[in-house]
Amino acid sequence: MYAGKSFNVWEPDTGAYYDSADAVSITTHLLQKRRSQSRTRRSAFADLPDSSLSDPATLPCRRARIVFRDVARATDTRTVVAALIPPDRVVVHKAPYLMQQAGMPPDEAYVLGVLSSMPCDWQARRTVELVMSFEQLNLLTIPDPGEGHPVRDRVVEIAGRLAAVDDRFAEWAAAVGVPVGSANDPQTKADLICELDACVALLYGLDPDDLAVLYRTFDAKRPDRYAAHHAGVLTHYRHWRAATQPASSRPNAAPPFAPHSGNN
Repeated sequence: MYAGKSFNVWEPDTGAYYDSADAVSITTHLLQKRRSQSRTRRSAFADLPDSSLSDPATLPCRRARIVFRDVARATDTRTVVAALIPPDRVVVHKAPYLMQQAGMPPDEAYVLGVLSSMPCDWQARRTVELVMSFEQLNLLTIPDPGEGHPVRDRVVEIAGRLAAVDDRFAEWAAAVGVPVGSANDPQTKADLICELDACVALLYGLDPDDLAVLYRTFDAKRPDRYAAHHAGVLTHYRHWRAATQPASSRPNAAPPFAPHSGNN
């Protein structure tokens, strides 16, 4: 059973768990809970067919999914702490998850990539103080130029590689089209994280001056804390900006996911 301490940014399993549960008992409980929630119009389960509601294989906990911490503190290095956790993990209410309602696994990888980037996190740090609530999450803008955009496709690839750390993610990685364990080398991982920030910044329409402000103000007490990371981001930013001229616009579209919490 996962709580917020069970994962971190690009770390799907810290080894610190909330508890454990009997598989048969928790499956029965979750099936009953999902069927009950499906009767509420606002529920993420409201439109599921009866065949799915009765099928334990379709429970969200049976597949890899995006979770995030709902606890945020002023001393935390990151405000949006999201991760793709392995299948067959149950989460408590302090680790809400996103349930995919449309799209395909590459879309899920894209959303994970944006949420895990510092440009996206910078938004959250302007307003979030104690709780990363659903209301706060829904205020975040997610730039999405649509399938086939080269920078968007690169975000999908990077996020997929960073998330698929081992064979527990093999099925998800195959659906996204990335190899398993290809970003576990520390240097490779750090470079991909820099490139991810650069790609997301371009999709937000940020320019180099915006990036300078972003990394200088990310930690108000230590303006030079991310200087080395900023330099790495700029290298990739210049490459992708040159490769995709004219520069990307700023389209914003809601991702095909609904946040959900509770033991699911």
